[in-house]
Amino acid sequence: MSRLIHRRDNDFGSSLLCRRNADNEETRIVGQSSRFEKLEAALDLIRAACIFVAAVALVVLIATFGWLVFGRYVLNATPTWVEQLALLLICYVAFLGAAAGIKEDTHLGVSLFRDMMPFVIQKVLLIATDFALAAFGIVMLIAGITLMQFGWDTLLPMLDIPESFRTLAITSCGALVTLFAGARGVLRILTFSDWQPVTQELEI
Repeated sequence: MSRLIHRRDNDFGSSLLCRRNADNEETRIVGQSSRFEKLEAALDLIRAACIFVAAVALVVLIATFGWLVFGRYVLNATPTWVEQLALLLICYVAFLGAAAGIKEDTHLGVSLFRDMMPFVIQKVLLIATDFALAAFGIVMLIAGITLMQFGWDTLLPMLDIPESFRTLAITSCGALVTLFAGARGVLRILTFSDWQPVTQELEI
């Protein structure tokens, strides 16, 4: 029995549906809608920006902890602001990375029951999954905005900036998840009848 998986097309930049059969071949279901290339390129650019910001935050996080160790054991003067900055940065690393994972479709998932369904139903379930993720993103976005409004008058200790800067990571993640998952679901609906199987040998 073939198994439906995801693969990324380096030429088009879209998330493709693929299946692997008993002959160790990979069958890709490719949408033939080049008019969506600009949208995909824009989404890829947003994803790249998420990865860049998360990477910069991680580098700053590591550098500040190095300064913490140096200050504590060499200068005998512990920079107390490092812990609060680390808590702030780790939120952006985690939530922006999670949002980028939605675009790349790299999050773990259990597809056992979906793989047992007919091929058309599998595609419908993938679309339903996209919109379920988009709905979750909307909930996260609304909750994040509420938390930002609630924490604007509260300052983070040592940093003296509003608590809302920490919950901004949650709000941003919700907006990005809604965008990435919702756009993918819409694109899959618009190209549903255009998907065609393309078989290629897998490298072992």
